[in-house]
Amino acid sequence: MTTPASLEVSGLAFAYPDGHQALFGVDFSIARGERVALLGPNGAGKTTLVLHLNGILGGGTGTVTVAGMPVGRRHMAEIRQRVGIVFQDPDDQLFMPTVREDVAFGPAAAGIRGAALEERVRTALDLVGMGDFADRPPHHLSFGQRRRVAVATVLAMEPEILVLDEPSSNLDPASRRELADILRSLDVTVLMVTHDLPYALELCPRSLVLSEGVIAADGPTGQLLSDDALMRAHRLELPFGFDPRSVTMGA
Repeated sequence: MTTPASLEVSGLAFAYPDGHQALFGVDFSIARGERVALLGPNGAGKTTLVLHLNGILGGGTGTVTVAGMPVGRRHMAEIRQRVGIVFQDPDDQLFMPTVREDVAFGPAAAGIRGAALEERVRTALDLVGMGDFADRPPHHLSFGQRRRVAVATVLAMEPEILVLDEPSSNLDPASRRELADILRSLDVTVLMVTHDLPYALELCPRSLVLSEGVIAADGPTGQLLSDDALMRAHRLELPFGFDPRSVTMGA
């Protein structure tokens, strides 16, 4: 029996109430365990697409399927547990007095109690290397540490898909590397929305380019970033002096 794709998006089109059409028919599929980058200029529809993945936005046309379940009212609770979104600003996700309480919040709301809840919290914090910080107030942590705790709050739900919005933004080089190591070690499907093209190349073997509400390209990250005409056409710019052809890809 074949495992259903972690994520399948088919013909997804969406317009906001003011008439602005953000998506014009988006199609792609991500297999279980894949790490995929979602690239594209500002205004391409990336955030709109991400908010459809766990039903925060809906009402457009087309379908989004998570682990074989269509995103819609019927499966909403399970979809929200399966699709974990880590927002760009960790302070949007951390609001409890201690790290432990922040990480416990989601599973507790889902009815997990006692030893099972403690185990979820411990496992999630260990996965992001923050086990020693459980009793700290989140606002006493560095930005990089808060981002790792924000990832842990999502991992505590044991998601199938981890969606990260600009995960490397505002991180110093050491924090950036630590987060990359964590993301590589996780046994989840990863969709990473990023303008940080070297980070996409380092972490995601495959990339999707979303431009003007459609998928303009889908392929190996190194190949897409080496295609000068594609990059120019979709306002994607590599940092000065960075040559994707010279980078050896990690697994």
